Amino acid sequence: MKSKSTFTVKALCKSFSGLKAVDDVSLRLETGEILGLIGPNGSGKTTLINIMTGMLPKDSGQVTIDEHDISEMPAYKVPSYGLVRTYQTIRLFKNLSCLENAVIGAIGVGIKRREATRLAAELLEELGLGYKMDLPAQGLTFRDQRLLEIARALAAKPKFLLLDEPAAGLNEEETDELLALLKPMPENKNVGIIIVDHDMRLIMSLCNRLHVLNYGKTIAEGLPEDVRKNPEVVKAYLGSAAS
Repeated sequence: MKSKSTFTVKALCKSFSGLKAVDDVSLRLETGEILGLIGPNGSGKTTLINIMTGMLPKDSGQVTIDEHDISEMPAYKVPSYGLVRTYQTIRLFKNLSCLENAVIGAIGVGIKRREATRLAAELLEELGLGYKMDLPAQGLTFRDQRLLEIARALAAKPKFLLLDEPAAGLNEEETDELLALLKPMPENKNVGIIIVDHDMRLIMSLCNRLHVLNYGKTIAEGLPEDVRKNPEVVKAYLGSAAS
């Protein structure tokens, strides 16, 4: 039986010049499930992500993975406790090969180079990039760069993977391919996924639960079919984004 880990956010708050960007937000995720974090632009999603991953200090609240409080940790230490992210704006080492990029993800959490290389090669094969392993990242298509970012994140053997708009810039066919790759991942990798994306077709097909933000506050959480019928969510977001 696979061991379960739990990622917990408790009453997070963050203000900028008196404006509450994140206002008492709490959420919980276990390995083996996918949580969609959605909301209109300016709803606080990016600020919340940056606090969770140590890139921005919180004003109050707590972020934990199992019994470990990661709230005060610098961003470079967070992956070692099991939380790894990708970025809306792709951040690859463009002059390095695909394999080298993925290896960096593993070495960054202390995996020895030989094991890191084996693991990185295996992940590139799984994501359909095996035949491009030795090519520089800058020569990849936009789709493949997105996949390489996911491979690099998985090479860190995360308990929890945070995907920041992985479908941004992809066409419908490429988004369907992404869905097919992500859907079995929690079970196959024993990982929990938090995904932020504006593609509601992807979100509704992929996620076990949704968490909706607006003006920094949680306005709904629950099963996708319930959340999409929530009047407050329809008014704030889905009415214009995905109706």
